[in-house]
Amino acid sequence: MSISETAQKNHEELFPDHTSTLKVTDPELIEVFDNFAFDEVLSYGNLDAGTRLMVILASLIAQQTLSEYKVMLGGALNVGVTPIEVKEIVYQSVPYVGIAKAFDFIHATNEVLGSRGVKLPLEGQSTTNIETRFEKGLAVSKSIFGKMIDVMYEQSPENQMHIQKYLSANCFGDYYTRTGLDIKMRELLTFSMLLSLGGCEPQLKGHIQGNVNVGNNKKTLLSVVTQLLPYVGYPRTLNAIRCLNEVLPEDDSSN
Repeated sequence: MSISETAQKNHEELFPDHTSTLKVTDPELIEVFDNFAFDEVLSYGNLDAGTRLMVILASLIAQQTLSEYKVMLGGALNVGVTPIEVKEIVYQSVPYVGIAKAFDFIHATNEVLGSRGVKLPLEGQSTTNIETRFEKGLAVSKSIFGKMIDVMYEQSPENQMHIQKYLSANCFGDYYTRTGLDIKMRELLTFSMLLSLGGCEPQLKGHIQGNVNVGNNKKTLLSVVTQLLPYVGYPRTLNAIRCLNEVLPEDDSSN
């Protein structure tokens, strides 16, 4: 077996002039992986290079794979993902994976950007303040999930209502209202993180419907799952596809 011309071309686009040490120590594995991830998988779906790299970065944060994240971050910047978009991916991860998991990725992102001459901090992207975050966050969440938000508030026990308010003010008010990425991209990133975390299938199903509501159809979501397969493995890929098919059945012509 040898690495295909297509795989070499796609790899070179992300990592120009890169010399892989694993090609020397583990040539058979690299042949298999590169042909799969950079040729076979890339031939499927409707994602452009920037979107593909962005959802991969979100997935790698969720999986806590810091070394691979730094490698793919370089590739993302090489194909035109902007420093602001990269920072927003990391910020978007905080309400979904927690600051403890995001912490090292914030510093790694700063290091990579600094090595490329990017001056920090970047231009601010926040659009809310302490007075407006709840109202604006509630509005954004309703624009994504509709009446389901009202149902969640109505069904929440009083001793758990603070969590619903946190979701509105913090998860959506502090993060989703930021500029730098639009709502469609933020929902794709959230979908990517939830499927990569594993064990979040109820939330994954909710965000599958949320993605559809903001304009990301099943073809796009299946494209995301496919592009993440080499990085998350088959069990989480199959779990995500099962959730997709439950929320968006194959016989539904609207998909």
